[in-house]
Amino acid sequence: MEFNYIAKTKQGETQSGTVEAVNRAAAVEALQARGLIILSLAGVETTPVFARSLKIFQRVKAKDLVSFARQFSTLVSAQVPLLTSLQSLAKQEENKYFQEIIFEVANDVEGGTIFSQALSRHPKVFSDFFVNMVRSGEASGNLENSLLYLADYMEKQYYLTSRVRGALAYPGFILCTFILIAVLMLILVIPKLTGFLQETGQELPFVTKVIIGVSNFMRGWWWLILILLAGGGWYAYYAVKNSPAVRWQWDTLKLKLPIFGKKIFQKIYVARIAENLSTLIQGGLSILQALQVTSEVVGNVVYQNIVSEAKEEVRTGNSLSSSFMKHKEIPPLVSQMIATGEQTGSLDIILKKLAQFYSKEIDSTVDTLSQMIEPILIVLIGGGVALLVASILMPIYNIAGGM
Repeated sequence: MEFNYIAKTKQGETQSGTVEAVNRAAAVEALQARGLIILSLAGVETTPVFARSLKIFQRVKAKDLVSFARQFSTLVSAQVPLLTSLQSLAKQEENKYFQEIIFEVANDVEGGTIFSQALSRHPKVFSDFFVNMVRSGEASGNLENSLLYLADYMEKQYYLTSRVRGALAYPGFILCTFILIAVLMLILVIPKLTGFLQETGQELPFVTKVIIGVSNFMRGWWWLILILLAGGGWYAYYAVKNSPAVRWQWDTLKLKLPIFGKKIFQKIYVARIAENLSTLIQGGLSILQALQVTSEVVGNVVYQNIVSEAKEEVRTGNSLSSSFMKHKEIPPLVSQMIATGEQTGSLDIILKKLAQFYSKEIDSTVDTLSQMIEPILIVLIGGGVALLVASILMPIYNIAGGM
């Protein structure tokens, strides 16, 4: 948002112009940081009312953040000043919500706030990992390399997540389509045939009675089903987000799921731990700081506890590898390679190789599962359709045969 201002300098000269800020308070803070005495400040809210009311639903997508990190690292590498880089990226950002946040960070930096501290004021957008990498670069005077490590890391994580989601999208679509078709048949088709079958007075097969019963229930209580589904979904989401006990059970369950547990989820979290630690250590953080940040961003309570426990053991003088060896959730290969890295002083390199290895493993597993899931779904859906159709056609054939 732009604000028109009239202000005086410390020398008494009058200035006028425009300043971009998220709100009036941010504009005042930015102008005061320049040493200006504000005489008037006026701005026009150009965002429609309905858009402002929906702001709570706005978010910054992973793709937007990856693009920001890559472009920002490129600008800093080209010796473009920090403030200029932020303002340039904000102006070209298409996500208006993210644009406002970048402008606010730029205003904070212009007002004298350290860049990492300005980022930390927006925890919903910039994670602890992001902020700590920037803070490390500021402390070492090597912000350029820290940003490059950060951009590379975020691109890898985005690719990994997109790869898994993409593999599950097609089976999910097919399954949802089948459920929709089954529901439409139960609500629209089955009732029309039910009257005809009941008029014949014939004893209906058990499966047919079950199908008719389900159809009648869905027609009469569809509103209750919708309420239960919506309420159950909201409660499950809320409980996972806010209840540590439920979150622990959910994260534990994910690791025990057939096929997906060890073959995908475990590898994702192990790869994330290795990638996080490698990037943070290369960015200049100590092993204790790297373990602390990694525990907060790993995304699974089980592995969060494992990394937190490892941090405490490292603090008391034990090795990282010996701590990881105690947990079955950490593959022996990981502990052995980390032990090698600790002995040779190349822990960051070993961790990077581990991350690359497990990323390739995930790719291979996802490809294999994608090829397996499709025929399995076809068989299951075909069986479901056959059962649904046969339960209605069987009585009709019996009637035709008895005539």
